[in-house]
Amino acid sequence: MNLVPLILKLEQFQELSAEDKHALEAAAGETVTYGPKQDVIHQGDRPDHVHLLLEGWACRYKIMRNGDRQIMAYLIPGDLCDVHVTLLDRMDHSFGALSACRILTFPRQSLADLMQVNGRLLRALWWSTLVDEAILREWLVNVASRPSEKRLGHLICEMIHRAKAVGLTDDHSFELPVTQEELADTMGMTPVHMNRCFQTLRGQGLITTDGRRIIIDDLERLMAFSEFDPMYLHQIKGVGQHPVDAKQ
Repeated sequence: MNLVPLILKLEQFQELSAEDKHALEAAAGETVTYGPKQDVIHQGDRPDHVHLLLEGWACRYKIMRNGDRQIMAYLIPGDLCDVHVTLLDRMDHSFGALSACRILTFPRQSLADLMQVNGRLLRALWWSTLVDEAILREWLVNVASRPSEKRLGHLICEMIHRAKAVGLTDDHSFELPVTQEELADTMGMTPVHMNRCFQTLRGQGLITTDGRRIIIDDLERLMAFSEFDPMYLHQIKGVGQHPVDAKQ
């Protein structure tokens, strides 16, 4: 199993020993494959496993009474999608695949037992959950307070930082396996308005698109335009460096 993205993510906060990494591997269960748009967990479920995304993109979302969907988080390889179920009894939101995904399951009790006896892993997983909350707070500010073009630019900046931190890209580009309709669901826009936002960012020379690949032509300028401050991601280093380099 490939736990490298998870290890890289956790070691942004807590250096893990070989024994810690082995304990994580020993606690893991089965690997499950999901197709695009397939739900993994529904709101109200009582899951008995914690899910680690190994490949692909997923999201957390809620369905409104009128049938509209509000996406509340994007999940990429290295993200534990529902570690809170080790404490909470039921899911208060749904979690589904955006692209084809491979997901590693951890039996709920196995992970809870591991966190009880291993203080380093407990702190690292708690840090990961706090970062998820910080991202949600920033998304709330993004939707409520920034103009639409800056909302999109801010999300692109966030995703390149998150992808770099777990070794998913070596340059200023990444695959965005999300439709403009899904982005519109995320940012409270219509798909037509979202299309205009992409045109604006391309027209200003901030990004280039190649199919679903987003190429950031000038990251510093895009960050300034989008009012993006990566502090809320609580990463050890910036986007141009690899997390483990700090320990050299």
